[in-house]
Amino acid sequence: MKLPARKIPEFHRRLLNWFRCSRRDLPWRGTKDPYRIWLSEIMLQQTRVAAVLPYYRRFLRRFPTVRALARARTEQVLRLWAGLGYYSRARNLHRAAREILARHRGRFPRALDAALELPGVGRYTAAAVLSIAYGSPYAVLDGNVARVLARLEALGGDPRAPQRWNHLHSLAQDLLAPHAPGHWNQAMMELGATLCTPRAPRCDACPVARWCRAYQLGIAGKLPLARRKRAPVQIRIAAAVLLDRRGRTLVVKDSAGDAGALFSRMWQFPAVKVSRRAEEELTQHLGALFGRALPSEEGNHLVPLVAARHSVTFREIILSPFLLRVARLPELEGARTPLLTELDRLPVSNATRKIAAAATSQLA
Repeated sequence: MKLPARKIPEFHRRLLNWFRCSRRDLPWRGTKDPYRIWLSEIMLQQTRVAAVLPYYRRFLRRFPTVRALARARTEQVLRLWAGLGYYSRARNLHRAAREILARHRGRFPRALDAALELPGVGRYTAAAVLSIAYGSPYAVLDGNVARVLARLEALGGDPRAPQRWNHLHSLAQDLLAPHAPGHWNQAMMELGATLCTPRAPRCDACPVARWCRAYQLGIAGKLPLARRKRAPVQIRIAAAVLLDRRGRTLVVKDSAGDAGALFSRMWQFPAVKVSRRAEEELTQHLGALFGRALPSEEGNHLVPLVAARHSVTFREIILSPFLLRVARLPELEGARTPLLTELDRLPVSNATRKIAAAATSQLA
């Protein structure tokens, strides 16, 4: 059911009034700075607001402008992003900042085509930044907005199916408030995030429920059709925490192996994907990595540490860490040897943090 044109102004007024009175107080609200808006949109991709807030504040303290971000080293950017996950976002953000500085005089481009050429910037991100920062008439469409629109029309099926997604995009553009595109886009996203939620939508509090076809039919909670989740894959990773007499450990970057991908291609302990004989397979991996047997302390061997669980998208990972005390850390090109207690000075993933915590606990 398409909303009649004569009803759209009232629809706009009610939703915008609700947003003005009920919106959450978030640090990226109320700003027209395209850099801050862009950063928030990238951080919020597949990540909860509560998790993003401290990272957003810390990131801006260190990189308050596009220029500051563009001139930073990649490792500095990743270290501030560490723990937020989906690290390709940080790498693309950094690359895009450099392009903005080189090609757009340090300002996020106003033209849609130019914005879409930036690494990591898709149609949704471009529309969000351009509408909120510059008042450009581009409607956003993400999961929250798609759910609102699907319920307004009582649209069945998978909203992510290409034909339905195109239809929802057209509907979003038709409904866009031309006099306030930025506020409108934020209002639609806020409605989907706070009231028109996937489960138990609060239709009684919705400012536009009177125009919602799914609400009228009593099926709002059943729409849209939930996407099929990929079956989880269980993986076991064995990792070695080498520790010398000074408390230093050894970390590497695995740019090719499966284990490296699960550690986001960041600094990690030597690790390998294993099947059943974790200690044996890890020993073989270490021998191949260093080209010789490790010079462990006399009488010492791989000591199993407390296992930990870790999830990356559809992967359910069991981390099996081992501690190996050595008289001297082996030399390995490209490796680093920080103090175990100062590992956080490097960009590391949450999985590496869990392994380090297991080793630290053992040593306490």
